[in-house]
Amino acid sequence: MAKDLLNRYIWIIDTIRRYGRISRRQLDECWRRSPYGNGELSIPRRTFFNYRHAIEELFSLSIECDPSTYEYYIVEPEKGNITEWLLNSSATSSVLQGSRDVAGKILLEDVPSAREFLAPIIDALRLNHQVSFDYHPYTRSQPTRGVVIEPYFLRIHRQLWYVTGRNTADSKTKTYSLDRMSALTILPDTFTPPPDTDPASYFRDSFGVMVTQAQPKTVKIKVESRQAKYFRALPLHPSQEEMVNDKYSIFTYRLRITPDFVSELLSFGPRVTVLAPPELKTMLIADLRAALDSYTSS
Repeated sequence: MAKDLLNRYIWIIDTIRRYGRISRRQLDECWRRSPYGNGELSIPRRTFFNYRHAIEELFSLSIECDPSTYEYYIVEPEKGNITEWLLNSSATSSVLQGSRDVAGKILLEDVPSAREFLAPIIDALRLNHQVSFDYHPYTRSQPTRGVVIEPYFLRIHRQLWYVTGRNTADSKTKTYSLDRMSALTILPDTFTPPPDTDPASYFRDSFGVMVTQAQPKTVKIKVESRQAKYFRALPLHPSQEEMVNDKYSIFTYRLRITPDFVSELLSFGPRVTVLAPPELKTMLIADLRAALDSYTSS
């Protein structure tokens, strides 16, 4: 019953968000066509009141009614926070659960790192407990045994979950991919997170999960007009700014130059050209020459 109620809350949120503003009559019409209508002509007034209250408690958002039009709308949570992510994920899950008849026509991406260790890491975050695990990065042939960290926060990036925390062995803040972990254990030892620990600030000047001590640089890239449309829809970084020209755009960023950012730029091939800073341009040229040499020398 609890799962069915959650699905009803998600359905109401998703329906109102899709309409933007919706009257009770329109909402009732949608309700009758939904899997939750059960032959009812409308959502009972008391039931709708209880649903609104539960949604506010669970998702920290409110369904308001405009007294001039009697239309309902949602006061949206801040973009990028956990509530927004949960709403999007839950709404997608709800839609997919009702689409099992076409399951063979839907191909999804896997997120393997969430299966085994996401729940215990969240528990450790909640209780401020240290965790111990073996870690096997792709760059090493043997895993590091018994890594102990004080977990500060989680982040998902490119379908993988990462945890960032203080490594107790060297007292450095590091980021670990959950899919490279094994033998994870929540330890009884507790810790007090630093008061200034904030994931948004920590990753603010980074493209992905790589964080260095280098100072952020102003990066300018020239992007052909078709590729620029994708950059507008999916910015490479929150600092992105665009100057539009007839056949291309100039995108400007403020971030650290890290290997994952260099790899990202290389993946666009000739559609993207680095204009500044000079050291970034030099790095890309060196990688492109090395790639060309690997073909010409074989």
